[in-house]
Amino acid sequence: MARYFEVHPDNPQPRALGQVVDILNDGGLVAYPTDSGFALGCKLGNKDGLERIRRIRELDDKHHFTLVCSEFAQLGHFVQMDNDVFRAVKASTPGQYTFILEATREVPKQMLQAKKKTVGVRIPSHRTTLALLEALGEPLMSSSLILPGQTEPMSEGWLVNDELGNSLDAVLDSGDVSTDPTTVVNFSGDDVVIERYGAGDPSPFE
Repeated sequence: MARYFEVHPDNPQPRALGQVVDILNDGGLVAYPTDSGFALGCKLGNKDGLERIRRIRELDDKHHFTLVCSEFAQLGHFVQMDNDVFRAVKASTPGQYTFILEATREVPKQMLQAKKKTVGVRIPSHRTTLALLEALGEPLMSSSLILPGQTEPMSEGWLVNDELGNSLDAVLDSGDVSTDPTTVVNFSGDDVVIERYGAGDPSPFE
């Protein structure tokens, strides 16, 4: 059963964040709030965590997992960007976007989209997410918490705990979550493709 941590949206309690980090470091899977609904997250290299996300969301090997980062400088370790893409992504972060890009060797193979070797990256603008990432000290391997048959991510922490508590190790809740998913922009091909229209303004990429 998941442990439930309720924190202040503006000043998340460090003790609670530390306990969530301990759970992540022990191989746990957590649900946490972002500026685009709740997400599921685990530590880099946690194969079991990714498989648990696949089971919860009923995902196939075509799904793009996302590296949720705390700052733009981290992206260069995990994805390849030419100058034009670099400028476009930097101008839109932090924000409610997920960018699909060609992965570097630093990305765990189990995260990569089959055949294409691409991965999602995102820098949210959400106090609790950023505080959790800062406490962890590295990006989270993540996926939006969109249940099978749904189009919007879950947005109520108590409901996440009620419905998925038996499948998670922790639920972090700050009570300030949007119901709109991220806008997904794919830079991995010859043309820029908006794969999902969401909270982020798509006009800079159209």
